Amino acid sequence: MKNEELVERIAREVLQRLRQESEPTGGGSEQVCLTCIACGECVTRRPEAVAALVNAGASRVSSTAGAAPRDETIASLIDHTLLKPDATREDIAKLCDEAVRHGFAAVCVQPCHVRLVAERLDKAGVKTRACTVVGFPQGANRSDVKAVEARKAVGDGAREIDMVMNVGVLKSGDYRYVESDIRGVVEACGRGVVTKVILETGYLSDEEKIKACALAKAAGVDYVKTSTGFGPRGASVEDVQLMRKVVGEDVGVKAAGGIRTAADLRKMVEAGATRIGTSASIKIIGSA
Repeated sequence: MKNEELVERIAREVLQRLRQESEPTGGGSEQVCLTCIACGECVTRRPEAVAALVNAGASRVSSTAGAAPRDETIASLIDHTLLKPDATREDIAKLCDEAVRHGFAAVCVQPCHVRLVAERLDKAGVKTRACTVVGFPQGANRSDVKAVEARKAVGDGAREIDMVMNVGVLKSGDYRYVESDIRGVVEACGRGVVTKVILETGYLSDEEKIKACALAKAAGVDYVKTSTGFGPRGASVEDVQLMRKVVGEDVGVKAAGGIRTAADLRKMVEAGATRIGTSASIKIIGSA
């Protein structure tokens, strides 16, 4: 079966499943199970067990939709972000210091600042990772240019790459190009580097979002991401829910764009997000 036909079939099947899917039953005992039954609610029912898993080296813990993290784990979900074109080196240094202080997952900046961020985080000896963007913000760069961007960023110390999908090519129906475009960046990053694909969901129909998620997963990414923060709109609960249903539990979902409060963050996590991109990190932590 051709790649184009496979994606079309996936889109039809997922849409049909979503239409037929009934509301979750909910309820259940509040007692902690002595034997794991894969309920997916450990983040709320047994946060101490989740913390132990993270301390042992786990980088991701699956949960069911509706299971929100406790306040002390919120920081570890956040990519502390500053992508404004007028950001100074002093601004970036402050961003790093805040990330170190609060234990954010990553510091996400423009490519020209990656080396500064990587060096500052390495010096602090923290788990927070340097993150940057590729093909940003429109995703219309040539595939070979995106791959070069990714390799250069990794060479400068980036350990997470958020690339922008080519939206126009997806809408044109050239799925082979879209998958190859994404795969090229994944391969350029190599092992040990987390890759995320920004779909810019504000431009896409639900069917196109499903196709984009299927292609991103096929290309081997670690996360699918909603938005650049520079598009027509940011993340929505509905987008996150849909993306989670398509990629399953073995690919992360990053919600970004318009997440300004702890309440916003919790809604996204309850919908299925495992990472949050925001420039309002300090405000969120302060109100959590």
